[in-house]
Amino acid sequence: MIALTVDIRKKVYPNGCCAIDSLAFAAQPGEFVAIVGPSGSGKTTLLNLVAGLDRELDGSITLHSRQAGQPSPGIGFMFQEPRLMPWLCVQENLELVLRPQARAHPVTPLQDLLALVGLPGCGALFPGQLSGGMQRRVALLRAFIVEPDLLLMDEPFQSLDAPTANQIRILLQDLWQRTRPTVLFVTHSLREALSLADRVLFLSVQPSRVILDIPVDSPHPRSIDDLSVQKLHASLLDQYPQLLAGQIAPSWEKPRIVHPGIR
Repeated sequence: MIALTVDIRKKVYPNGCCAIDSLAFAAQPGEFVAIVGPSGSGKTTLLNLVAGLDRELDGSITLHSRQAGQPSPGIGFMFQEPRLMPWLCVQENLELVLRPQARAHPVTPLQDLLALVGLPGCGALFPGQLSGGMQRRVALLRAFIVEPDLLLMDEPFQSLDAPTANQIRILLQDLWQRTRPTVLFVTHSLREALSLADRVLFLSVQPSRVILDIPVDSPHPRSIDDLSVQKLHASLLDQYPQLLAGQIAPSWEKPRIVHPGIR
């Protein structure tokens, strides 16, 4: 079980642009944390820093294990596009991320896992033979098949039609509850965040920082159309009309910044 602590004092690009300024939060082991903010607020930059794809920052990002002797934590990353290898079939795309031992002696056969995500008998198909929703299911399974300790998700369902996206959100919750990785899920959709997460962090405009951190107490799984999600969505936007624009107070007031520690 892995906890995450992020304390970024500054992230400045070589051109002098300050993307992040005083952004701090912590995530409990197995917690599902959604990150919402306006376009250009540094959400993808944050995920890249947490993943170690970008190491140029003033601050620290720490993964903590609460078990003695825990090996180096595994990190999974699900991008905005499925990023399947088009010359490999579905089964080969999945085997690509597995260690040789796991490929030779799988705990659960890949065909059974494909059936679990609604793709029975699709192992021999190539990505070009799959619909967009089917490709996302493969990408989602690929993210979970390695049982990561930390899963980073960067708007993975943004281009899907509403019914397909809702089906895959439910699938995501089912897979997450099976293995309980810590999740950071970036989205522009407040309803999506409220339907999936244990907590939602709201980022300011660039340079980004956490301006609001709220818990979502309704039990999982949730649908984006659940009444509890709709009520919390309406309540938040009624209290903070400019929340999705990166502000929680009128421009003449100083926003309340929330930097929680590990609870």
